[in-house]
Amino acid sequence: MTPIKNVVLAGTSGAVAPAILEQLVKSGQFNVTAFTRDPSKGSYPDSVKVVKADYSSVEALTEALKGQDAVVSSLHAAATDEQFRLAEASIAAGVKRFLPSEFGVDTINPKSRALPVFGGKVKLQEYLKKKAAEGAITYTLVFTGSFFDWALGVGFIINTKERKVELYDGGENQFSATTVAGVGKAIVGVLTHYEETKNRAVAIQEALVSQKQLLKIAQKITNTTDDQWEIKVTETAPLEEAAYEELKKESPNALLWIYNLIKRAVFAEGYGGRFDKVDNELLGLKEFTDDDLEALVAKYAQ
Repeated sequence: MTPIKNVVLAGTSGAVAPAILEQLVKSGQFNVTAFTRDPSKGSYPDSVKVVKADYSSVEALTEALKGQDAVVSSLHAAATDEQFRLAEASIAAGVKRFLPSEFGVDTINPKSRALPVFGGKVKLQEYLKKKAAEGAITYTLVFTGSFFDWALGVGFIINTKERKVELYDGGENQFSATTVAGVGKAIVGVLTHYEETKNRAVAIQEALVSQKQLLKIAQKITNTTDDQWEIKVTETAPLEEAAYEELKKESPNALLWIYNLIKRAVFAEGYGGRFDKVDNELLGLKEFTDDDLEALVAKYAQ
């Protein structure tokens, strides 16, 4: 029997949080509490307890976390201070398991780990590792690759609606990707496999694909050819260099340097965007068939 029964989801907006909440509730295995800055915004299932969270106060968070077994953080990765307070409060409240807001590339990978865009994640990892060694809490890092459906919807991987694609490093490097629902399912898997996921990273993927592969699928679905698409090739090494140059400025453009480094991490070879070993079987997540992959691309090609 899992020692996790009472679960807090901290942060309920954004690309992935609603899907995590849906899967936690759908599993029927947890008493779910949602921490949100403004309970009046959004709608929640009747079974979910909604709590207004004060992320500026460790004391307030500690009080709100009493009696909880696990905390899943889906706070924005840039909210480093808030995540640290949440982790500190979780320890003070006696929470058993903490899942920080990872949900992306493998940030244990030395190359991605060195990128400043992941500095907050790395700092929190080190803190949790230290506290786990002291027996204060356990943790799990969940690496998901790109949010597959979200990335297709916003045109990050390939813009099927406007028939545009920017092929990074030629578009041939494979990267791991998971739908937001898949992320939610994997989190349920982590929480129901307490010992197997204790104090380590898990990696999942529903697809291991390349941009060129997705372009070929999209062209098949839309009955188009290269000359009907706007295709651009961009190398990611200069993007990384440009990001560091931007960071030297007094007021760097966050969108520029952050997205440049994320593109480097996701699409460059050896930067942690591709998972060679995954925990799908343990966590109950299936990889897409060719038909599944085609159906997902078709959803966003209309």
